[in-house]
Amino acid sequence: MKIFKKKNDRNKNKKGSTLPFRLNIVFVIVGILFAALLAQLAYLQVMYGARFKAEVNKSDTSTMTGNVQRGMIYDSTGKVLVGNSAHQAITYTKGVNELSSDIYKTANTLSKYVKVSRSSLTSRQLADYYLADNTNLKNIMAKIPNISKYTSTAQYDMALDYVQKNRKQLHFTKAMKNAAVIFAKMSSSYQLSTTYIKDSGVSQRELAEVGEHLAEMPGVNVGTSWTRSYPNGKSIQDIAGTVSNEKTGLPSDRVNELLAEGYSRNDSVGQSYLEKQYQSVLNGTKSQTEVVLNSDNEITKEIKKYGGQKGDNLQLTINAKFQKDLQAAVKSAEEGAGGYSTGTYAVVMNPKNGAIIGMAGVDRDPSTSKITNNVLGTINNSIVMGSVVKGAMVSGALMDGVITPTNSTLTDMPINIGGVKKTSWFNKNGGQNIAVDAAGALEVSSNSYMMQLAMKEANFNYVSGGALNMSTNIFSKLRGYFEQFGLGVKTGIDIPGETTGIAGPSTKSHIGNALDLSFGNYDAYTMIQVAQYMSTMANGGYRIQPHVVKSIRGTNSDGKLGAVKTTVMPKVLNTIPMTEAQKALVKRGFYQVVHGNNAYKTGGKLASIKPGISAKTGTAQTFYNGNETVTLSLASYAPSDDPQVVVALAMPNLGTDAESNNMELAKKIYSAYWKDVQSSSTVK
Repeated sequence: MKIFKKKNDRNKNKKGSTLPFRLNIVFVIVGILFAALLAQLAYLQVMYGARFKAEVNKSDTSTMTGNVQRGMIYDSTGKVLVGNSAHQAITYTKGVNELSSDIYKTANTLSKYVKVSRSSLTSRQLADYYLADNTNLKNIMAKIPNISKYTSTAQYDMALDYVQKNRKQLHFTKAMKNAAVIFAKMSSSYQLSTTYIKDSGVSQRELAEVGEHLAEMPGVNVGTSWTRSYPNGKSIQDIAGTVSNEKTGLPSDRVNELLAEGYSRNDSVGQSYLEKQYQSVLNGTKSQTEVVLNSDNEITKEIKKYGGQKGDNLQLTINAKFQKDLQAAVKSAEEGAGGYSTGTYAVVMNPKNGAIIGMAGVDRDPSTSKITNNVLGTINNSIVMGSVVKGAMVSGALMDGVITPTNSTLTDMPINIGGVKKTSWFNKNGGQNIAVDAAGALEVSSNSYMMQLAMKEANFNYVSGGALNMSTNIFSKLRGYFEQFGLGVKTGIDIPGETTGIAGPSTKSHIGNALDLSFGNYDAYTMIQVAQYMSTMANGGYRIQPHVVKSIRGTNSDGKLGAVKTTVMPKVLNTIPMTEAQKALVKRGFYQVVHGNNAYKTGGKLASIKPGISAKTGTAQTFYNGNETVTLSLASYAPSDDPQVVVALAMPNLGTDAESNNMELAKKIYSAYWKDVQSSSTVK
């Protein structure tokens, strides 16, 4: 037992003597490391303190941007359609990491000298302005129970809610609201980006007082802004579109997209049509100024690195003088229409390259007779055009093989389907049954001929009085041929908003309407589609994409239209697979519409137009609010032997007694074209 006890004691003593020794080693190591850290800190302080201080205080550089003038829009001859008017403006350039309290102070100072519109001021903006004053913020928060329990973000949101709900009790004056608008504009801008506080209507007094107190308002300056001007009238806006201003800022439906592209919220951008379509071209490049900042983010030096570049210009295919005369002719025709007429529309196009020379349109409210401009009705109003489409119908039948250039004669006669008769205009009762070939059918505008073609294409054996048991596939077959010419499909014109037209139902219960489709009294097309269709006929079978932009051009040093940077080249969308003989047959029919010998030719009143034209007239039986009406249309080209211009027009819902309104309008349009655009003496 003694031996065991001694062994135990020996182990205990050994353990007790080891622990203090290890702890001492740890303390020594920690002490050495701490001493080394103190030594290093002392070394850095003594040896590099001044250097580190200099690093902290050294200057930094950033880039400040400024607005530039937007590109202009010119007509085909170089006349300004959309220009820029310069205005003196009050601008603001937000500093780096600028505090809300600093902006609040500057806004209050500037508001003493500048009055801005308060119409766009929101309750949220007013609340933000009010709470930017720290005293106001503390007072409001003190009125909200248990607010300390919430996060700082939640506290501010609760304060905002309180201010917006108690606006009347807080007694916001006009001066405060004026300052709130300025504060909102300053707050929403990006750092080192220049924005407009007031971009137009700045008085000389405002300019003088702001100029005197610029030193008190960091970032505020006097500059120049531009707004769109229209030297040749605002009707071009229907094509050119509009531009947002500093008041409206970025369009709400595109704000995220544009912010991602580097725009500021109150930048001016194209909102519609060409201004929107060519925003990247017209916008230009902002100026860039390198600014030197000290440690307090104060600008100590400015170095202009890039003066900015005015946006490039668009030159259109449209002739301004002709466009004005075209619109006037269309409006005059509508003023004389009366009845239930709902508008008049016209497109004039170069069939060789797709250039739109002019496009015009007006709408009319039959209940009030009020007429309003609607140029874009030519690309987005769908109209049942009537017989103008018969050229496409004959072409489809030729391509389908149911007729040939040497075997196309059929007898015009009433078509009797189960006791329901459909006839040509000159043969209502069958007393004028005549044999016509394809060209002759176009000349006299035979509905019967077109219906017979449709039944042949459907492989249907017509029996007078029998049921029309055709397959509904005939709808897609006829439309397929029509679409090759541009009828019922988008033309691809470079203006947003084009529609495809309207195709009627194609079910078995509507099979009778397939016959109506064949002569243009079922589906509805746009005016630009009819112009493209006739251009395809005129140029030998090339469906060309229409366009209103001719080229993108720079600006000369004198501010005038500069060199061509990009030219819009003709784009062929598809080629019609017709033989030369087939195409010649259809073109002969168009010529005979105006110059033929048949007593029933429909376009004889156009024969006085020089140089001579080829055409297809159209009359559709339509209805307006239950009242029977007619729609008169026309598709034509000139000269007949070397087509250089296409004129297409439509006048929907005229009185049933209307006869030649379309042809009278065509005469005026051709007269204006040869006067304004091209001299007829140059035509061979």
